[in-house]
Amino acid sequence: MQEVKVLGVGLHAFGKTGDAVVGNKPVTELCRKAVVDALKDAGVQWKDIQAVSAASSRFSGGKGWGLNGNDIVEEMGSTGIPVYNLSAGCAAGGNAFNIGYTLVASGQYDMVLVMGGEVMPKGFIQTSGVEEVTDPEFLRQRCVGMPGPSFWSLLARRRMHEYGTTEEQFAQVAVKARKCSVHNPYARFQKAITVEDVLASPYVSNPLRLFEICPVSNGAAATVICSAERAKQFSGNAVTVASSTVATMTFDDGLPRGLAAPPPADATLHSEAKLAVTKAFDQAGIGPEDLSLTELQDNTVYYELAFPEEWGICKPGEAESLVAAGETTPTGKMPINPSGGFVSFGEATTAMGVFQVCEMAWQLRGESGGRQVPNAKVALSQTLGLGGNATAVILKK
Repeated sequence: MQEVKVLGVGLHAFGKTGDAVVGNKPVTELCRKAVVDALKDAGVQWKDIQAVSAASSRFSGGKGWGLNGNDIVEEMGSTGIPVYNLSAGCAAGGNAFNIGYTLVASGQYDMVLVMGGEVMPKGFIQTSGVEEVTDPEFLRQRCVGMPGPSFWSLLARRRMHEYGTTEEQFAQVAVKARKCSVHNPYARFQKAITVEDVLASPYVSNPLRLFEICPVSNGAAATVICSAERAKQFSGNAVTVASSTVATMTFDDGLPRGLAAPPPADATLHSEAKLAVTKAFDQAGIGPEDLSLTELQDNTVYYELAFPEEWGICKPGEAESLVAAGETTPTGKMPINPSGGFVSFGEATTAMGVFQVCEMAWQLRGESGGRQVPNAKVALSQTLGLGGNATAVILKK
């Protein structure tokens, strides 16, 4: 396996349909902006790309079949290169990055484009694509009446019961996220808020309020990756891919999403995320103590408290005190989501895993401005998607 470098990254700023940022742009136009920026950042031309690994979904683009990679190839120029369209729900971007990484690491290609973009429908994401009585997602959302925010609220209530977490402590996470996004020109929300602002926002599903969950957004992200040997030909500030992993949930997962037998009380919640992160640490040969920053999937503020504990970045029940002490800010000892996270960007599902790679690259290159983590050397990202999918990426300077 050869060493892989992130050579260039690009983002299209996130927004919603009809606003000043994305207007009524189709998904391919959003993706083109991200791809052109990534090529420019890398110092390469479209003809240098040997393959495309694209995150796809059923929500937008791709000729109605999620063929987003083929759309961008037609947009940029049909050079005959192979296209891999990957679908893994909210983990699609991380999944596409893993395939791109594997294509380069194996030596099959020297330079690959990884991209993802989305124009999201209005309202809550309806994860079940068909009305099928054997589909657990259909049963959960239509029969049980539990879309995403209701599911997240149950997790939040469980944490309140186990650790005494208060609504004010959940609100502090949202405040920290927006404090970071003030300095991120790509974020949908770039205005600082207070705990009082969060607590004044309406409940979506008690105890979670409007400012504590991510909305759906439109956006796109792209990155050019290449072999370390090929990277030597360019003067850019490339960073190393220390690991890229994919996992699915285990049979003894603490959330009975497969409608299986009730799990044991001490089982890991979201076992797929923990497994992907653990594999990423092992593959990179590092531990949680080596991290400079983490970009994790915060569909809701709950995850920013729970995930670091589940992965050994901090002790169980410790996250709230670390947030209160400012330790999860870019200048703290455990920076979490210095980008502002999903809470500040909203979720453009297929773009998110690639968006995280962009942010990590900027951080390791020292190009993140007011949200910069001082002396950042190692960064971890993680996604979590429908079907018990998860991914993790570790980049290092």
